[in-house]
Amino acid sequence: MIDYIRENLSYYPLFYRLLFTGKKEIIPERVDFGSDKEQYFLYYEPSKPVSEKIVVWVHGGGWNAGNPKQFDYVGQFMAKEGYRFISLGYRLSTKYKYPAQIEDVCKGFNTAIKFLQDKGIDTSKIVVSGPSAGAHLSSIMCYCKDVQDKNKVDVSNIIGYVGFGGPYSFRNDSTWTMRTLIKMLFAKDYDRKEGEPWSLMSGNHIPMLLIHSRHDGVVKFECAEDFSEKAKVVGNKCDIYEVEDKKNTHSWYTAGCFFLKREENKTLNRFLSYIESL
Repeated sequence: MIDYIRENLSYYPLFYRLLFTGKKEIIPERVDFGSDKEQYFLYYEPSKPVSEKIVVWVHGGGWNAGNPKQFDYVGQFMAKEGYRFISLGYRLSTKYKYPAQIEDVCKGFNTAIKFLQDKGIDTSKIVVSGPSAGAHLSSIMCYCKDVQDKNKVDVSNIIGYVGFGGPYSFRNDSTWTMRTLIKMLFAKDYDRKEGEPWSLMSGNHIPMLLIHSRHDGVVKFECAEDFSEKAKVVGNKCDIYEVEDKKNTHSWYTAGCFFLKREENKTLNRFLSYIESL
C-alpha cells in the first residue's frame, strides 16, 4: 500500500519536469510506418556520435498512453550522450487490442533498420530497450521466435536488451493497476499466454539486463525474477539490477531518471554502463 501511495504522489513532480524540460538541442526526424497517428518513430542523430551502437527505444504508458513525442526528453538525453536513437511508437489500447501493439513494434523496427541503412549507417550493433509496457513489447520482439518469424524480424543485429520495470509475467498476485491494464489490452477471449513474455521466451544470443525496483507500485519485482529464471531455463544470459536510488517508484526509475544526470542516478549509470559494455 505504501508503494502504491508513493507511486501516485510521484506523478506530480514528473509532470512538472515534463513541462519544463528546457530547450531542445536536437530536432528529431519523424518517419511514419502506418496510417494511425501513433505508427511512427523519431530518429535522433547526435551532433557528436561516440559509438557505433544504436539504441531502439519502445515507450511505456500502460499500452494505452504515451508516444515518442511525449518522451522526447529521453531521445534528447541519449543523443547528448552520443548515441543514435530510435524512439518507436505503436497503436494504443483500448481502441486497438493486442497483438496490434507487437505488430507495430516489429514493423517499426524493420522500417527503422531500413531507414538507417538508407542513410548509410551501420546497423550491426543494435541495443533494444523500453520501460514498462515498452519493456513488455520489446522483450517479446527480442525473445519470441514465433513473433520474429511471423513479422519477419531479423534479430541477428541486436547485441543487447535492457528492460525497465517490465510486466514479463502475468502473475496471479499482480497489482490492481496491472490487472486492469492487462484487461484493457487483450480482447475478452484472447489467450493471454500469447502475449506474455515469460510464456513466449525462446533461447537466442541476446544478453539482457532487467532493471527493476522492489518498491515498484505498479509491476512487482517478481516479474523480473520470473523472466530471469525462464532465461536460465532456455539458455539466455540475464542480469537483474535492483534499483538503489531513493526515487525508486515505477514512474521515476522507468522514465523519470532521464531527467537527471548520469552521476546523479545509479539506475541511469547502470543503463549506460551496460550499453558501453556490450
